[in-house]
Amino acid sequence: MQPFFLPCSVGERFCLFHPASGKSLGAVLYLHPFAEEMNKSRRMAALQAQALAAAGYDVLQIDLLGCGDSSGDFVDASWQAWRDDVLAGYRWLRSRSPAPLILWGLRAGCLLAAEVAADIPEAADFIFWQPVISGKQHWQQFMRLKMAGEMASGQAKAVGEQLRQQLANDQSVEIAGYGISPALATGLEQADLTPPPARHGRLIWLETSLREDASLSPAAQKGVTQWQMAGYTVDARIACGPAFWQTTEIGDAPALIAATLAALATGS
Repeated sequence: MQPFFLPCSVGERFCLFHPASGKSLGAVLYLHPFAEEMNKSRRMAALQAQALAAAGYDVLQIDLLGCGDSSGDFVDASWQAWRDDVLAGYRWLRSRSPAPLILWGLRAGCLLAAEVAADIPEAADFIFWQPVISGKQHWQQFMRLKMAGEMASGQAKAVGEQLRQQLANDQSVEIAGYGISPALATGLEQADLTPPPARHGRLIWLETSLREDASLSPAAQKGVTQWQMAGYTVDARIACGPAFWQTTEIGDAPALIAATLAALATGS
């Protein structure tokens, strides 16, 4: 594992590079989830990155602007700035690894992966972990964290309207300890998990559940079908494990790591 700071147009981004053990089978760029979900997921992302490197993949993890150990505050971030960060990470990874490109996203990181793929001058395969399908829905769920604290006083509706008004007036808002700029809120709200145009490749779509009889939700099934119709070969699986990105305690899902490696091996 090689930690370093990647210079960007504004500040630096903290990165971890995990070089492949032996000949590289792929160049993997990891895109983390939104806000507190990133912190909850750090351990699982690290374990998967290490497992991928041991299996022969070059892996780059990047903390986006205002996140983790990168420069800036969360309130400084915009959706476009994060897209620019991903492209900077892609260029760095490409300068180190010529292996086939794989964009690996977790939750809202999947939205970024799908959007940025259209700006990358080559086709990419994807790994989606519990993907967020609708940025608008994800943003609304995040806003509910603020409104939930006002439920007892009956002010939840008023707080929600106040948040929307502040953003409309180009003012940042604070939710769950995170300052959110209007540019970030708008960009996330407008993001959808749609395939990049005129591209095709392979998508590994993985979700977790503690139920033995679990299956993909109708929304996820619809998303899988959309990518298949766009020309992607989709391997969709359910792995046994907790929703580690939102559990109170830091959780592990070793079956998810095993399922990721198995799916990659099936397609190699």
